[in-house]
Amino acid sequence: MLLTVDEQSRVIEMAWEDRTPFEAIEQQFKMNESQLIRFMRSSLKSRSFKLWRKRVSGRATKHTQLRSDDVSRSHCPTQYKHR
Repeated sequence: MLLTVDEQSRVIEMAWEDRTPFEAIEQQFKMNESQLIRFMRSSLKSRSFKLWRKRVSGRATKHTQLRSDDVSRSHCPTQYKHR
């Protein structure tokens, strides 16, 4: 699947977000976790990719089934404030 520049930017943003599970990215962009990892590797600088992998590895909030029931939303309450 070819993504527009805006879609690529959104995928990267969602991948970095702690509360956005991989399943949400797959549902919206048809990109499973292994495809996302390949995408991120090719889209980010090497150091940024390594930081991202370290950040998301083992993070329960990145997998819907592993999340605590306390996590009921996919973003921080202050993330999308409108003025």
